[in-house]
Amino acid sequence: MANPTKDNLFVLISSLSKSEKRQFKLYVNRLGDNEDAKFLQLFTLLDKMKSYDEDEILKSKIVTKQQLSNLKAHLYKQILISLRMNPINQNIRIQIREQLDFATILYQKGLYKQSLKILDKAKGIALEHDEKNIAFEIVELEKVIESQYITRSIASRADELTIEAMKLSKQNVIASKLSNLSLQLYSIMLKSGYAKSDAEMQEITTYFNNKMPKYQYENLGFREKLWLYKAHLWHSFLIQDFLSCYKYSSKWVALFDENPQMISLNPVWYIKGNSYLLECLYLIKHKSYMKDVLEQLKQTIALDSFPKNDNLSSLYFICFYNSKLNLHFLEGDFEGGIYLVDDLLKNIKKNEDRIDEHHIMVFYYKIACLYFGVGDNKKCIEYLKKIIENKNLTMREDLLCFARVLSVLAHFDAGMDYRLEVQLKNTYDFLIKMNELHEVQREMIKFLKKLETIYPNQLKAEFIKLHERLLIYENHPYEKRAFLYLDLISWLESKIQNKPVAQIIQEKAKKLIR
Repeated sequence: MANPTKDNLFVLISSLSKSEKRQFKLYVNRLGDNEDAKFLQLFTLLDKMKSYDEDEILKSKIVTKQQLSNLKAHLYKQILISLRMNPINQNIRIQIREQLDFATILYQKGLYKQSLKILDKAKGIALEHDEKNIAFEIVELEKVIESQYITRSIASRADELTIEAMKLSKQNVIASKLSNLSLQLYSIMLKSGYAKSDAEMQEITTYFNNKMPKYQYENLGFREKLWLYKAHLWHSFLIQDFLSCYKYSSKWVALFDENPQMISLNPVWYIKGNSYLLECLYLIKHKSYMKDVLEQLKQTIALDSFPKNDNLSSLYFICFYNSKLNLHFLEGDFEGGIYLVDDLLKNIKKNEDRIDEHHIMVFYYKIACLYFGVGDNKKCIEYLKKIIENKNLTMREDLLCFARVLSVLAHFDAGMDYRLEVQLKNTYDFLIKMNELHEVQREMIKFLKKLETIYPNQLKAEFIKLHERLLIYENHPYEKRAFLYLDLISWLESKIQNKPVAQIIQEKAKKLIR
């Protein structure tokens, strides 16, 4: 039996809006005698289900077990065709491809002149919207047709098409190399994480420089500039140069501001660019500009001209709530951020089929931090357990690490001594097994190992010692990121000064944030 959370057909049907379901039924009825078609009956049955149940399908007698796989595949295809025809899913890229298809059909019928006329118009639209890959395909088909269309002069036309093809090919190669570099840098991030030493930083920078294609900036179009900024952004993230991250994420967003017609054609990259810019502003603690960027993004997405679909909604959801939470963390306003939790959880549930588990776990960690900041340690522990007990988090060892460390602190603050010993042992064992430890993590291992033998009257002195050791790494180029996950220094200061951790962070925020 298919896994209810993994059955693609059920997930697709669940994602359909009321209007999309209505259009699908109209589309099916247009096909002819389909009112009682099995795939329509299967659609109706699946639409009524709250979770996928193969036994219920078989009991309905709509289809036998042997036929079910083929019928589901057919239904899946018909839904996609219906969605393809929906005006809401039409964009310039799809329209150009449709024209290319029409031109190909006309060419195959030998109607060369009509085919060339459509291709010339489609090519103009493609170039206007910087769709150079499709433009190159159009030019290649034009060359094929011109080589057979002998009723007009070929001499100047051949030169014209050859030059066009060469120019588009060069631009596409540069864009491809830049997109490859961006993807490879992202892969390094997932596999190895951020640079942890001068040697690693030099290795990443050498790799980046060697893979960067030669180009003349003034000859780059929108698409090539976009990939160029992405590649620079990932390089900056890897070497933890947050000011450079801000520089290139700003260029990314500014590129759309300079070419507003590209926002509706590339809405995913518009949201992503703003997401990275907001993340960078959080890293450099620029609260006022962060609020301005978030408000501008909110206004743009609300425009009628901005595309509306489930994918964009889920991307904006991640960006919006991450940024709102980060703003509260910047200010140390944990109490003020609690109101976000209910809406956040509802949206996680609503978008769970469209966002990956890592993003969900990051949200759980941030919720845990909110509750830790207001002193609700039991709620904090509840959300950290969701991360710690998750067996699928293979790519985010850092998140698992700091979730465990924060869990120890929450148990300690809550006075849950009967469970603290187990937490200490589990966290210590996990840290020891980590692939690559930062110095901050090594200091935590030493402290955790010692904590079991420390008497209560010795705690403050030990907190002071750990605080002094960790302060060395607060602005260290390769260690400072650890404090973005968990502000251990502020927590230690709260214990030393006998103040709430939120108060310590708020006092610092007044001096640091802009």
